[in-house]
Amino acid sequence: MEYRFLGRTGLKVSELCLGTMSFGSWTDEPTAHRMLDHFVERGGNFIDTADVYGAGASEEILGRWLRGRRRDDLVIATKAYGDTGPGPNDGGAGRKHLLSAVEASLRRLGTDYIDLYQIHVFDDGTPLEETLSTLDGLVRSGKVRYVGASNFAGWQLQKALDLARQHGWEPFCALQPLYNLLDREAEWDLLPICRAEGLGVLAWSPLRGGWLSGRYRRGAAGPEPGSRVDADPEAKGWPEAWQTYATERTWQIIDALLEVAEQTGRSPAQLALRWVMHAPPGVIPIVGARTLEQLEDNLGAADKPLAEEHLARLTAISDRPLPYPFGLLQRFRRRE
Repeated sequence: MEYRFLGRTGLKVSELCLGTMSFGSWTDEPTAHRMLDHFVERGGNFIDTADVYGAGASEEILGRWLRGRRRDDLVIATKAYGDTGPGPNDGGAGRKHLLSAVEASLRRLGTDYIDLYQIHVFDDGTPLEETLSTLDGLVRSGKVRYVGASNFAGWQLQKALDLARQHGWEPFCALQPLYNLLDREAEWDLLPICRAEGLGVLAWSPLRGGWLSGRYRRGAAGPEPGSRVDADPEAKGWPEAWQTYATERTWQIIDALLEVAEQTGRSPAQLALRWVMHAPPGVIPIVGARTLEQLEDNLGAADKPLAEEHLARLTAISDRPLPYPFGLLQRFRRRE
């Protein structure tokens, strides 16, 4: 597995990141530890979690695994924002919650510092100045090495970067958006901002909850029972629902993915992940496998790049008309 700098920082991370959202819920601890061992054996050093995954169980499982490892060999990322208790200040990106949340994450992870501390969702109830100054203090204290964001709109991300620059605070060095062959909206605003400002990009749900893994094909009667695709489309946090994605555009993308898989001898999941890895500015997919077998298949995405013809085909079939003003601005571009 190759390594790359995370944005404009001097931090080197593996080209695939292991996501641990399933740890403590769908994936039990012994399996999780085997997956972590295998990821590191294959050259991975970048692991992403969050304080709300498994109600803290994901961080705890990762923390117990870390006890037998050399901490400085690994880059551990976690996130804060979601409700971690019943109190009125047990969520959000305000100073009181963040200072409590980072201590709780450090305790569960059993470590003295967090490499990348991310705001999980933009908080419209807290001034950005409060959030950013708090994160700056955490970096200065040594409890956090770098800071990042996830699930921000373009204007929110740019405002955060501008405020950090204005006040001399530690800026976000990475963004974690939804990005895959089915969901390319990040290309409209977010990826150009990251490219211009030098942020690394970590793509969550690069297989869209299994839609791009080869599990679903044209003519399927419905989702697998108990899967994320089988979830209520109105349920908070489960937007991969069958009713949302079972469209002609999805089937066309999957048809093309299956054809390229047959031509190349690679799995659909490997191709979908590799397509994300080709996207500028060097996107790192977060691999969220539930089993060791799924992880082994996903790691095959790092073996070799896509041929130009296959990359072009998947890019073209998954493209869609740009909404205003992006379509109009594209017509008047003067630089490539």
